Amino acid sequence: MTAPIPFFDGHNDFLLRLYNAPAEREALWLGATGTGHLDLGRMRKGGFAGGFFAIWVPSPSKGAALDYMSIMAKAPFEVPLPDLMRHDVAQPVALAMAGHLHWMERVAPDDFAICRTAAAARDAMASGRIAAIMHMEGAEAIAADLDALYLFHAMGLRSLGPVWSRPTVFGHGVPFRFPGTPDIGPGLTEAGKDLIRLCNRLGIMIDLSHMNEAGFNDVAQLSTAPLVATHSNAHALTASPRNLTDRQLDIIRDTGGMVGLNFSTSFLNPDGMGTSAIGWEALLRHLDYLIDRLGEDHVGLGSDFDGCTVPDPIGDVTGVPKLFEALSAHGYDAPLLAKLARENWLACLERSLGA
Repeated sequence: MTAPIPFFDGHNDFLLRLYNAPAEREALWLGATGTGHLDLGRMRKGGFAGGFFAIWVPSPSKGAALDYMSIMAKAPFEVPLPDLMRHDVAQPVALAMAGHLHWMERVAPDDFAICRTAAAARDAMASGRIAAIMHMEGAEAIAADLDALYLFHAMGLRSLGPVWSRPTVFGHGVPFRFPGTPDIGPGLTEAGKDLIRLCNRLGIMIDLSHMNEAGFNDVAQLSTAPLVATHSNAHALTASPRNLTDRQLDIIRDTGGMVGLNFSTSFLNPDGMGTSAIGWEALLRHLDYLIDRLGEDHVGLGSDFDGCTVPDPIGDVTGVPKLFEALSAHGYDAPLLAKLARENWLACLERSLGA
């Protein structure tokens, strides 16, 4: 059997699964539950060689929790944005998820390593260990004084999205809406601008995937690092506020940044429908478009595994080799596949975090 192409993934929500089922975390990580998109065995089978593991804090429920995927299964749709969350509410959850990531390394040290530099990620992958980058999706766990950022950085945080789709003390995200545009709401607050500057000084990559257009513009003006959207697609093909306009893609390209292709069908389908019953066509169209706009050195994968509805041909992480087969059949040669699979992300980490 041919070994799968090793790939680096721009985004997953596996830590949320562990947080939601702490009594089952060993089975979820080391076992073969067959649930969700990820576990260690399936990652090995699918070629998952590294990626960003997201700390994301769910909003406190007011009555029944919203089922985002069900709402997004039919378009048009609009999901109500949650309220701003205080840092003292969010921080214990974020710390627990950071702890889960360290636990994953502790129980499988020969298979998994938390990496703080691009060199460490390359070394881990070369030794056969999965290279994990700690990411924070929405900075609710950090107060405006930014003191907690130093703590999370010491724990391994190397990538941060200032906002998810709810507002924070730092800025505003885009709604889950279709159709829609990212041009909604004001830009960064003064605390948000301070956050960007400190991330630059500490070597924390800034993720723009959920940020509105005004906030994107502020980061582009302030940041000295490459601009990155870890899991977003092309707005020209699917008019979701979560996707990037041509102007945004051009700015990312000009900074030497990256875009990770999101597998979420609601961001792939031209009609915004979040159904899994699609083939390769929509995904190939977005990938062709991103490569044409950004160049082949600035595009990778950003699956959003365990956080979205993915196309049926992928199913879970074990379906990624079938994606590479489809890309090969589509005309992508081996050097381009290697760039899309891992080399572009690793080069971006070197530009963002230092070699």
